[in-house]
Parts: sequence; structure tokens; C-alpha cells
Amino acid sequence: MPAWAKIISGLVLVSALLISRAGPGEAQTSDLVSKTAFRVCADPANFPMSNKEGTGFENKLADYFAATLDLPLQYEWYPMATGFIRNSLAANKCDVVIGYAQGHELVLNTNHYMTSAYALVVPRDGPLAAVTNLSDPALKGLRIGIIAGSPPATHMARNGLLGKAKAYNLVVDRRHESPTVDLLNDVKSGDTAAAILWGPIAGPMVKQEYPDLMVIPLLQETLPPRLFFRITMGVRLGEKVWQRKLNSLIRRNQAEIDAILIDAGVPLINDMGTAVMDQGQ
Repeated sequence: MPAWAKIISGLVLVSALLISRAGPGEAQTSDLVSKTAFRVCADPANFPMSNKEGTGFENKLADYFAATLDLPLQYEWYPMATGFIRNSLAANKCDVVIGYAQGHELVLNTNHYMTSAYALVVPRDGPLAAVTNLSDPALKGLRIGIIAGSPPATHMARNGLLGKAKAYNLVVDRRHESPTVDLLNDVKSGDTAAAILWGPIAGPMVKQEYPDLMVIPLLQETLPPRLFFRITMGVRLGEKVWQRKLNSLIRRNQAEIDAILIDAGVPLINDMGTAVMDQGQ
């Protein structure tokens, strides 16, 4: 046998061995994705994003994606806290998480379908309505609500705002505790002068339940950590075929996705986190 033929034969043999040794999860991970339903992993009590009543904006996105794929929608409910991915997506009880921050190691991210930012929530007619960054002197000495451990806390510390801050729990079971509602209620009552909250939570809640408050996306902070994030869908690691299918879905339907988010009150910003997009309202 010629030398070149021996080399080719060896490569074919090695390839065959590698394929034979790959487990079913490695060789054909997309076979785990349901062909009969759009199976969504979601928190049952995480309004305004998702809830069992189906009124969250992630529920409405799931409705739209399922209809576009011509599949019935099926949920696996699990609180979005420790063990969420392990007990839902990784356990093959569902196939997609509708909202997940880009770059997270526990999932394979699709292309992002929205970019948003942390926001300052203040009384609409109050003295803080013109504040756009956390270094504004108008915030000095005020009691500001903040979710403990969230990225804006670093900026608050840098600007001397933590001394009087009121902290709220970061990881909770929303079926039993709702720090975001407490945070906004405290601004409404005057217990705190302002609050800092993730925009896709603050925007819809203020739009629906707090007409006397306003949401100001924090886009002027120049030092780390960044306060804007690109949000994707999350699928199981290795499921590239399913990821590409969802990427195509996002690309072809971005205008409809934006419309759902804007109608919910989510503050959308450009991909670089420098400007608020036209909300069409």
C-alpha cells in the first residue's frame, strides 16, 4: 500500500474510533430537543419576566416563539435560584431558557435578542428626575434602595452612597418573597429617595403599577463594572443545531421581539450600551 494510502487509512480509523467513543450526549445532543413541543424552563413567580399566569414578557416571547415554530408551548417550572439549570435544562425537562445573560458558563447562549441596563427609579415629579449617573451630587446623603450584590453596588460605593443605602436580598424564592416590589414600594412611600434595579424588571413594573415613578437607564457610568447586559436564550451545552435554529428565529423576527418588549415597558438600549433605543411610544 502506498504511503499516502496508509496515512488516509489511519486518519479514517482514528476518526471512527473517536466517533464510537463519543457518548450519545456528545455525538447527537440535539436529539434531546423535543420535536413535539417548545419546552421552556421558567420561574413560576418571577413577574414581570415570567409567571404561571403567563403575564410576564418572557411568557409572551415564549408564546410567540412557539407559534412561529408551529409547536405547542410546554413549561417546566422551577424557581430561578441555585440549581435552576441543573434541575430543569440540564435534566432534559425542557429545552430553552428564554432570558439568560450572554456569556454564562452553565448554558450555550444564542445570539442576543435584547440589550438593557440597570436603572435608577425615582419619583417622576421629584428633584431627582434629571439625574442620569450615580456621581450626581443630588444623590449625596440620600437613602437609596439597592439589591445586595448587584453590579450597581460597586458604583454606589465608589460615589459614597452605600452608607445610607437600604439593601434588599438578591437570591430569593419569589413565591414567598419579592424584594423588587418592596424596593419600589419604599420609593413610592418615601422611605427611600430612589432605587436601583435591573431595567427589564423596573420598566414593566413601573409602567403597570407605579405611574408616579420613572425609570432612568444608567448609561453614563464609565468605570467598571458595566451596567448593561445583552440577553440571550440559553440551551444545553453542545446543542449547536438547536442554537442555530433559535439564532435564525431571533434574526428573522427581531422587530416582533422588540415590539413585545417595548409594549411590556422594557427599556431597550443599543448593543454598546450608550443610548436608549426608540421605544415607539
